[in-house]
Amino acid sequence: MDVIVVMRSTATEADIDHVIGRITELGLTPNISKAEFRTLIGAVGQKSPETIQQLDQLRGVDRVIAVTQPYKLASREFHESDTILDIKGIRVGGPHVNIIAGPCAIEGREMLFEIGRLVKDAGASILRGGAFKPRSSPYAYQGMGKEGLELLKQASDELDMPTITEVTDPRDVEIVAEYADIFQIGARNMQNFNLLLEVGKTDKPVFIKRGLAASITELLMSAEYVLSQGNHRVILCERGMRTFNEETRFTLDVSAVPVVQERSHLPVFVDPSHAAGKRDLVPALALAAIAAGAAGLIIEVHSCPDKAMCDGPQAVLPARFTRLMEQIKQVAEIVDHRVTRWGTAAAQPRRAESGGWMS
Repeated sequence: MDVIVVMRSTATEADIDHVIGRITELGLTPNISKAEFRTLIGAVGQKSPETIQQLDQLRGVDRVIAVTQPYKLASREFHESDTILDIKGIRVGGPHVNIIAGPCAIEGREMLFEIGRLVKDAGASILRGGAFKPRSSPYAYQGMGKEGLELLKQASDELDMPTITEVTDPRDVEIVAEYADIFQIGARNMQNFNLLLEVGKTDKPVFIKRGLAASITELLMSAEYVLSQGNHRVILCERGMRTFNEETRFTLDVSAVPVVQERSHLPVFVDPSHAAGKRDLVPALALAAIAAGAAGLIIEVHSCPDKAMCDGPQAVLPARFTRLMEQIKQVAEIVDHRVTRWGTAAAQPRRAESGGWMS
């Protein structure tokens, strides 16, 4: 997208339709964003030098501006208001804080349902569980595959919780979409562009983790791949970077939260579990992320981590998770967030909810 057409507040639907039609005639792809008092229309594609002048003359147009960022649809230049997603009644983004919690990997029905009930009772709004596990070693536990997806769907139905699970292969997108509510794109797949394009063709929310050594711009460009296919339901996640530090598994870049929020309208979550690598450090990183303004956290929880099939050392025990949830509420209220739990809220929003992509 090279330009944004800013419509006047008095522009009619006919004016907007006419501009969209003209953009299409010019060989560009229109993308519409409706804010509280005006409509913005992005024009995606190669433009001629005359494009801005031609669009600027159309009825109802206030001005036409060029987009300076390499990521277009993810940029606040195109979309000023925070995007707020509705995922089975859970509001994600803007002033809302949501906690995703559950085991790293689905290991069986009993374990999944036990942890699912525990995290729900503690206040988590979305259940996580990996069915496909991309591991550094080909000999490590790779997940239960379709059987794990079936268990995740059963848990979702019984516990009345939306679910998130990782998809690692474009060929698995269809089956994962059948059983889960949110696609997770792991750090190792952040630049698997064929996978990003494939999930972009669906209407499922896509949760993209920042790569181990990826810049913020590269993260936003990965989101752009999904957005470019018409799927505007994207969530970003900071999960720690590889540095010279050896005291933690990765180094959590807390500054990524406000930086992304300044540049993009998309919700930003933080994964303190993978950043820490040690369960005792997870609470501190989690609270720091909420204080920095994160829209939520994704936390690994396990009732018997010494028997976990993967990432046991970073899994928080249920009792500690319950205490952490109370602390998260306290910090969120201090920074004027609302903690979302099954449609309830606490404190007041820090930003108006009007405008933004609602999907």
